Amino acid sequence: MDCLFCKIVAGEVPSNKLYEDDDLLAFYDIDPQAPVHFLVIPKAHIPSPAQIDAQNCEVVGKAFCLIAKLAQELHLENGYRVVTNCGADGGQTVGHLHFHVLAKRNLAWPPG
Repeated sequence: MDCLFCKIVAGEVPSNKLYEDDDLLAFYDIDPQAPVHFLVIPKAHIPSPAQIDAQNCEVVGKAFCLIAKLAQELHLENGYRVVTNCGADGGQTVGHLHFHVLAKRNLAWPPG
């Protein structure tokens, strides 16, 4: 498989890890768009949010629990944004489900 995030999970591509367990990996984004910018990914390859189903949805809930835990540990009391892109029109550039967590700057809406 030629998936960048699967290669990161396998240790073939280095990352600045923030957290790891049997199901999830969190690491800092290599091109941060905020003072705090990390990603949370399932270790199992799920191509995009469009492929979340009854067999793999539990890991999504676990990812959001982890995001809340890491936000607390990183003192993100003023808030943060979680972004998930789906497909080309949604801005997805890596074909592996992932959640961007951005914080420590004003994240106005709409983004621009």
